[in-house]
This record gives sequence, C-alpha cells and structure tokens, in this order.
Amino acid sequence: MSSSSAKQASRKHRVLVFTTPTCSWCTRVKAYLRQQRVPFREIDVAKDQKAAKDLVRRTGQMGVPVVEIDGRPIVGFDKPQIDRLLGLKHG
Repeated sequence: MSSSSAKQASRKHRVLVFTTPTCSWCTRVKAYLRQQRVPFREIDVAKDQKAAKDLVRRTGQMGVPVVEIDGRPIVGFDKPQIDRLLGLKHG
C-alpha cells in the first residue's frame, strides 16, 4: 500500500531536481525519487546557464542537488525534508 500512497502523494506536487552530470548525490536523489515513484523534471545546470542563474537567485548558492517541491527548494539530499514535503510515510 505504501507505493500507492506514494503515487497519490506525488500527483499533487511539482518536483524539479537541479543536477550536474558529475554529482554523485544528484544520482542518489534521482534514484530515491524513482524508487518512491515520484515523477520529477531534471534540470542540468551544467548545460542550462539560465537555470543555473535562476538556481542561485532562488537558493543563494550554486551547489547541487537542489530538489524543488512546489516552489520550495531543498539544498542537498535531505531525505526527511523531501519525504515531509511530498507527504511520504515510511514504515
């Protein structure tokens, strides 16, 4: 049942993941979101300079990964915060 509740939770949210190709934590956060069946849009800030500037404007820094859920940025792979904003429950 947890996968169906994850699907229900993810339908309500807009999820963006700001990444670079060499970022190992970016790979981990994307794998986690896929495991939870949360659809997301990946934005490679190494290729998209406009997105990179926008990321700095929104978060005050250039570090990745940044997961943005419904316009709220989470810097780094902060699983508890991601789960909280997506309404995911474990256990």
